[in-house]
Amino acid sequence: MKGLLLFVVLSQIPAASNAPLRNPNDKLMYVWVPPGTFRMGCSDGDKECYEDEKPAHTVQLTNGFWMGQTEVTVAAFTSFTSKYGKAIPPGQKGSKYPITGVIWAEADAYCKWAGGRLPSEAEWEYAARGGTFGIRYGELDSIAWTSANSGNTVHEAAKKKPNAYGLFDMLGNMWEWTADWYGARYYEQSPAVDPKGPPTGDTLVDKAKGANGDVPTRTLRGGGWRGFPGVARASYRYWFVPTLRVANIGFRCVIDKLP
Repeated sequence: MKGLLLFVVLSQIPAASNAPLRNPNDKLMYVWVPPGTFRMGCSDGDKECYEDEKPAHTVQLTNGFWMGQTEVTVAAFTSFTSKYGKAIPPGQKGSKYPITGVIWAEADAYCKWAGGRLPSEAEWEYAARGGTFGIRYGELDSIAWTSANSGNTVHEAAKKKPNAYGLFDMLGNMWEWTADWYGARYYEQSPAVDPKGPPTGDTLVDKAKGANGDVPTRTLRGGGWRGFPGVARASYRYWFVPTLRVANIGFRCVIDKLP
């Protein structure tokens, strides 16, 4: 029995030879995330969890996917906007920095242009954990830029340690859009296999629009350079209006099959 348990645990640890491949469409590096089963939601022993991270539940992802090794950079996003004659969001830093201030529709369009899509919330958390079971995939200061060490600014991609899949900045630096609508109680009825999020998002009331101003929200993950260290956790969930542009929101893509 102990031998079987050890095999199950080891089978969830990514292989060390997970070499990244370049996506010819956006020229970024992507790493393979294999299919598997994991515990989604509040990690064991985590005393900072919010109610929307509960109940923790077992999720199976039946298909592997390629995920951007870093958040989408300014250079890559500029290639996308140049093709369509659009401007990049203002306030960017250098080409190797993550693109900032991206609304959800722009992130979605970019990922389609790159040959992929935004990750589901389940895919994002599974990838962020990198085969680990704890609150984070490493010691916080060594893996993430947060308000405690960022100097109140975004940093170049891939300057902190990656997780076991080879993914950088899954926690900290930028909040990342996912494909899913946000539902605070979604985990209470989430499917056990390949969950895709609720059919629409919990709403916020836009007072400027009056009685018809309910705005559905999308899910953000990962925390950012402005975020408190306590939100840079694998299970932490946040909601945001998909049409609002703020400086610390970016994204990364997943591709089911690289060309």
